[in-house]
Amino acid sequence: MVLSRPVASLVLASAIAFSAIAAPSQLPALGASPRQTSVSGLSAGAFMAVQLQVAYSRSIVGAGVIAGGPYYCAANNEFFTGICMGQVAFFTPSAALMANFAKDFAHARSIDSLAHLARRRVYVFSGTGDTIVRQPAVDTTVSFFRQVGVRERNLEYVNTVPAGHALITPGFGNECSANAAPYISHCVVGSTGYDQAGAMLGHIYGALKPRAVAPTGHLVSFDQRAYAAAETGMADTAYLYVPHRCTAAGSRCKVHVALHGCLQAVESIGDRFVAETGYNAWADSNDILVLYPQVNRSNVPFNPQGCWDWWGYTGGNYAKKSSLQMQAIVAMVNRLTQRP
Repeated sequence: MVLSRPVASLVLASAIAFSAIAAPSQLPALGASPRQTSVSGLSAGAFMAVQLQVAYSRSIVGAGVIAGGPYYCAANNEFFTGICMGQVAFFTPSAALMANFAKDFAHARSIDSLAHLARRRVYVFSGTGDTIVRQPAVDTTVSFFRQVGVRERNLEYVNTVPAGHALITPGFGNECSANAAPYISHCVVGSTGYDQAGAMLGHIYGALKPRAVAPTGHLVSFDQRAYAAAETGMADTAYLYVPHRCTAAGSRCKVHVALHGCLQAVESIGDRFVAETGYNAWADSNDILVLYPQVNRSNVPFNPQGCWDWWGYTGGNYAKKSSLQMQAIVAMVNRLTQRP
């Protein structure tokens, strides 16, 4: 049976509303725009956001990097992670070295051409009180993006907020200076609560409509295992925020991939990252689907804090287009761009 477009949209909307309270279902095809995908993340999620932006620069239009180091910083060696987080005194990552790795990978066609980065928009944030990923490491991330071609007008670096290690909201979470779970904090800049989700999305996509006061969309769960085998270290279930208008045929909504940090998946902090970080309110009024992939804590592969792979626990290709985790995320985005 073939449904007419109005009826199909109604059925899809009903299915989405139901899936928010039912067992994980299939990720829906929603006809999203394939040319308006962006990514952001905190900490390990920020390292992964950098990897996705660099490796898939042809299709990812912008990135938000909160407390993340430069591309391929650990060079497939877990022992380098402390350097990449700025934890080793008098020794910071080398932007030039990482840029050379990226150039070599692009030349080998293991990642997209770096030429695409000239058109990409990148937001980077480092709190002055972050003791987990310290500012010198994040400074290197900014230098790396400059060296691989991101234009100065497209690169925003916020590094004067007295924040700890956290994604920042106007009013939810820990005190601004905290470096503690759930790694979501509220800060005031000037006399206004700093809305990081809005700042990131606005930098990537341009002027936004005001955030929704009462979002009318739906947060749904879906079977992530259909895209990510167990060896990826990714969880069985992931989440998607669907603005109401994105259920309509021909809506062509944007897609934003929001990547949690270590110890920040739903299994560790419940729905706080997917529901309280502000992404959904901005997405609701600006027709943006927000994809929340998940990585759980595991022993096989060894990942006791549930971090995204930015040092090689899933294999040596973790920062290339052949990365198991990045391929899974891209496959989910591609599903969202398929026609209902």
